[in-house]
Amino acid sequence: MTEKKVLLTGDRPTGKLHIGHYVGSLKNRVEMQNSGQYDPYIMVADKQAFTDNARNPEKIQNSLLEVVLDYLAVGIDPAKTTIFVQSAVPELSELTEYFLNLVSVARVQRNPTVKAEIQQKGFGESIPTGFFIYPVSQAADIALFKGQVVPVGDDQKPMLEQTRELVRTFNRYYNTGILVEPEGIFPPEGQGRIPGLDGNAKMSKSLGNAIYLSDDEDTLWAKVKSMYTDPTHIRLADPGHVEGNMVFTYLDIFDEDKAYVADLKAQYEAGGLGDMKIKKYLFEVLNKELAPIRERRAQFAADKAAVLDIVKTGSEKARIVGQQTMAEVRHAMGVDYWG
Repeated sequence: MTEKKVLLTGDRPTGKLHIGHYVGSLKNRVEMQNSGQYDPYIMVADKQAFTDNARNPEKIQNSLLEVVLDYLAVGIDPAKTTIFVQSAVPELSELTEYFLNLVSVARVQRNPTVKAEIQQKGFGESIPTGFFIYPVSQAADIALFKGQVVPVGDDQKPMLEQTRELVRTFNRYYNTGILVEPEGIFPPEGQGRIPGLDGNAKMSKSLGNAIYLSDDEDTLWAKVKSMYTDPTHIRLADPGHVEGNMVFTYLDIFDEDKAYVADLKAQYEAGGLGDMKIKKYLFEVLNKELAPIRERRAQFAADKAAVLDIVKTGSEKARIVGQQTMAEVRHAMGVDYWG
């Protein structure tokens, strides 16, 4: 029997999850979970969320349960996957501190993902130290569980490479092989990120351009109606543009009937097909995909105490694993002074 590979991934609890998370990561997690080839750990990264939300703890507290509900709704099964909270495993902080001694400030500054996010968040010269070093914390998250595979988006490649560097450095400095260099699992080309409803390159909670997994039918329809299409397609007879038209972008992603979508595109480009008609069709496609998720979410939300218990049990299991790894780390470093 082939030994299962340890899978580690997670999300920051800064709001409900949206269809960008679903297409880019969640669907793949469920498939990997159900393949029987992996031992999955999914972390609710509350400590990482504090790196840029320290003055708004209520946002993190309120979002934690929402994120877990989204996990359960899409098919993450706590009988197969360990769902845990980052702050419930203090060994993560200890390993982060040791890792910080193995990487230079200059190396962290060169991380292109960190550079981009610092610019996006507009920190200027007031970058929280915790945010600045979060790639090191992420490396500890993966290494503590000896994660072998990490499903991430393309924008996380620099983070993963930094993790691999830190693991190699630790193993070399302390003449050990206890930590594992992870491999990244990336989405197929062009499927890693869904643009926002407004045509922005990124669907984002902070930009307010997202469709959430928990949106009801009325909210979903209102958002689809508001989607960016082709501003030059004013009259029904006007030839329309498909490229950059979010309705067709979403149909390409969510509609399995590619031949029908191709026909709609041809009609739209020729003129004679209105925006409202294609938006109604997209709504039907999205609602078919999201309705079962919405229903399962409502069922789990009816017993929030049971959901919190799932996370508590998962966190206790995760901590045992973390304690075992840290015992090995301390021994390798020679800091297990009392055995």
